[in-house]
Amino acid sequence: MKPILYGKQEINSEDIASVVEVLRSDFLTQGPKIAEFEEKFAQYVGAKYAVAVANGTAALHLSALALGVNEKSNVIASPLTFVASANCIRYCGGNIFFADIDENTFTIDLKKVEELILSKPDDFFQGIIPIDFAGYPVNLEQVKKLAEKYNLWILEDSCHAPGGYFVDSKGQKQACGNGNFADAAIFSFHPVKHIACGEGGMITTNRKDIYEKLLLLRTHGITKNPELLQENHGGWYYEMQTLGYNYRLTDFQAALGISQLQRANENLQKRKQIAQRYDEAFAHHAFVQKAPFHEGNAYHLYVIQTEKRKELYDYLKTQNIFCQVHYIPVHWQPYYRDLGWKKGDLPEVEKYYEKCLSLPIYPTLTQSEQEYVIEKILDFFDGKV
Repeated sequence: MKPILYGKQEINSEDIASVVEVLRSDFLTQGPKIAEFEEKFAQYVGAKYAVAVANGTAALHLSALALGVNEKSNVIASPLTFVASANCIRYCGGNIFFADIDENTFTIDLKKVEELILSKPDDFFQGIIPIDFAGYPVNLEQVKKLAEKYNLWILEDSCHAPGGYFVDSKGQKQACGNGNFADAAIFSFHPVKHIACGEGGMITTNRKDIYEKLLLLRTHGITKNPELLQENHGGWYYEMQTLGYNYRLTDFQAALGISQLQRANENLQKRKQIAQRYDEAFAHHAFVQKAPFHEGNAYHLYVIQTEKRKELYDYLKTQNIFCQVHYIPVHWQPYYRDLGWKKGDLPEVEKYYEKCLSLPIYPTLTQSEQEYVIEKILDFFDGKV
């Protein structure tokens, strides 16, 4: 059996042809494919605006800047995420505060969020970063109610959830990243994500002011827009109007993203089918715990929990099955411990971390490969190894 990874990109002949076409064109970096990718991605999630950037971390950083984060800012985030979700606030000089997760959904616990808010002076917090963890969509309608109550902006980290959705109080499907509740949302196009560009990221928003700030910040703070220039010396003239960054995506990466986006729904259904087979295989085994079923889950990850996590991880590795752990709680990282966080501060996420294991799930995982994974997991718990 060839190695089976927890996540893997799929590159087909159409993807390759789309990239080659751009490589033979006149543009390699900010060319026409960028705008096309932005428009099609915005349509996919149902947002008004989309801004393509170099990676998901750049998307987080620029979003934080556009939302006004600075050294006086205090922002709430989930500790169950990749470190970039918190680091973006630190990049801007702000302070990050973690609220524990819900033990059932593994997403941020809004009751804990409100407890944290009430433990501080009025207007202490400016924003919140909910995470659509593993593809499980946060109910942003509920987050929005809390945000409006305490005057917070919302930055949705949807890196795990393109194509995911929740159903609002009116029975309407609300796609992750559609901008109806969050001020901005971010996505990643890392190879293990739903859409792979090698590297790459996207910010979606319905707020024109944020969109315009993002365009400026993405390219060194420079504009050539005649309507925005303070002076105009001619067609060559540009102005750096703020301190920005070079966080641009290339045209050939955008072409790859456009090609991948064409089969995003098909691949999402494949992920759901894989998750359903896991659900059925483990339905009557008490050794496995997982998040509850949600029809809008985008299934970036399929996470189980077991008391024998390390033993299972090590055994599966000997069988050429390479699982992963998502994630080490962010507040356990040495950098954040140096800022005052310590083990024991957030018991739910710590309990989760001690038992979590992400199983292989990606569109090209074959049924026979998945059956092999399931067989080896059941052999382990049945004492056949």
